Amino acid sequence: MNTLSLTHPHPFRSAILAILFSIFALSHTASAADKRIGILVYDGVLTSDVTAPLEVFGIASRLSWFSDYQPVTISVQKQQTITTEEGLKIGVDYWIGDAPKLDALIVTSSYEMEPLISNTALIKFIQKTANHAQWVASNCSGAYLLAESGTLDGKRATTWAGGESDLQRRYPAVKVEHDRNVVIDGNFITSNGSLVSYQAALMLLKKMSSESKAKEVAETLQYQRFSTQPF
Repeated sequence: MNTLSLTHPHPFRSAILAILFSIFALSHTASAADKRIGILVYDGVLTSDVTAPLEVFGIASRLSWFSDYQPVTISVQKQQTITTEEGLKIGVDYWIGDAPKLDALIVTSSYEMEPLISNTALIKFIQKTANHAQWVASNCSGAYLLAESGTLDGKRATTWAGGESDLQRRYPAVKVEHDRNVVIDGNFITSNGSLVSYQAALMLLKKMSSESKAKEVAETLQYQRFSTQPF
């Protein structure tokens, strides 16, 4: 009967060990990414509100210093994909009914916010998530959803450029700031959205890591080629 030598490993034994090591490495990598940055998605969401943070945090999560974080998409309805306002189809990782545990939540916007604002399940999801997440952010009119949930009461915030007065009128408990790309108050970050979504995502990344690490991601994006806005 053939036996495997412990002194001189048999080729088959070496192959088995290699497979086991690969499986261990993959499982270790999967378990390492145990922190989630959730990005709210739904049919009609504005593309850049989603793709900007997905790109920023997607790049960062592939670097050793941020590998324990994973950006994920969370849909308002239970569906496998959503279609943005501009026609881009994006896969869905979770939906709000899953109640995934998040370390950061990024609330996005649409041209038609009223159905979202009146969605009780969505507002409750935002309220519950904001209670335990380390960071909560919004792009563009996503600030209306945070304001509707009451999580912006007493906080400084902004929304889409030109929409500040309406946000203040509808939610007088919010300290709305005008002509500001991004506003940070405690662990809340609100922004104008669109291209500013990149600036906001980099600012959030800086808060979650460091300025030098955020600059590393910004350089990968060639952020400085089109914007001198600080982050």
